[in-house]
Amino acid sequence: MSEVKKNYKIGIDARFYGPVGKGLGRYTQELVDRIISLDKDNKYVIFLSPANFDQFETNNPLVKKVLVKARWYSFKEQIFFPWQVFKERLDLMHFTHFNVPVLIFTKFIVTIHDLILVRFPTKKGSQLKSWLYRLKYLAYRLVIFLAVLRAKKIMAVSNFTKQDLLQEFRVKAEKINVTYEGVSNLQAKTEEKELDDKEVLNRYNVREEDKFLLYVGNAYPHKNLEGLLKIFKQLSEKNDLKLILVGQVDYFYERIKVLAQDLELFQAESADKVIFTGYVPDKDLDVLFSKAYAYIFPSFYEGFGLPPLEAMSKGCPVISSDKGSLPEILGSAAYYFNPKKTDEAVLKIQYFLENEDLRQKLIAKGRDRVKLYNWQTCANKTLEIYKQYL
Repeated sequence: MSEVKKNYKIGIDARFYGPVGKGLGRYTQELVDRIISLDKDNKYVIFLSPANFDQFETNNPLVKKVLVKARWYSFKEQIFFPWQVFKERLDLMHFTHFNVPVLIFTKFIVTIHDLILVRFPTKKGSQLKSWLYRLKYLAYRLVIFLAVLRAKKIMAVSNFTKQDLLQEFRVKAEKINVTYEGVSNLQAKTEEKELDDKEVLNRYNVREEDKFLLYVGNAYPHKNLEGLLKIFKQLSEKNDLKLILVGQVDYFYERIKVLAQDLELFQAESADKVIFTGYVPDKDLDVLFSKAYAYIFPSFYEGFGLPPLEAMSKGCPVISSDKGSLPEILGSAAYYFNPKKTDEAVLKIQYFLENEDLRQKLIAKGRDRVKLYNWQTCANKTLEIYKQYL
């Protein structure tokens, strides 16, 4: 029997690596860090962006960093990135998102997190003019279609995403492997002393006695923060309650602020019912999670649903939309509502607010639920797939 060849050369598109890539960045960082630690045989080429090239550090002699000056979804990505991949003479390439350049001819696998761009082709999700947005949408759809068609293997992050792929594209079920994401240990580490909770809360115009719902994430249209504000408007009329929205200020969050003003929930004053915090570091987030009455997730569509799992990991009960992959991922550890039925959602959430026993049961269930999702398991399964195609 011939000896199995070692030292294959594997490339990973890690341009999303770290905070720059938000949820995709978490997935990419956890995967890359663990795989290069697990695999002692093969060589790796990690393709990074100018924003995270210095952030990724390794002393592993089998790992090479390559700078890619081509932002995702760009024309440069389609033209110049394939050349950089080709020059490395890879045996296998892993694209951690659907944006596989059309001109890639290296054998590759791809991770598909969701089909949001296909399922929600809304102009509200873009600042582009209508004709340009339509053109870009068609380009996205072509790129996804070719990625799914040409990939040796597709990694879906949930059974929901797998079924979405099967319905949307002509692909055999055995070509798709469901590999769940993990839940990061984001617990803040303080070197000298514990953070003063009151001090942290004051930083975001929150009092210790405030009862509040918490949302952490972006404000893209499918996240349904407009619907959340309308639900919260009714809840705030019956309850002494606040809503804290944590997310980097951008075009989409500015639009949500305007709606909050129209609903008389926000006037940029300390007495506001809705508080926009902007970016919040993990150490402060720990305090917000610990003090929140619940984490609320009103999304119309999710391929996995990492934020509510991270809330559960911190002992924060979750009130969730019943759409997309969320019932699959969160199971019985979340309290669900239909985000498309505002009045019904208000009644359900009101019941939650009045039922402390339910809240405590969900905290316990949440801590157990997150144990099902482990980044090391995700990395192990991914590495197994690599070896199948080397």
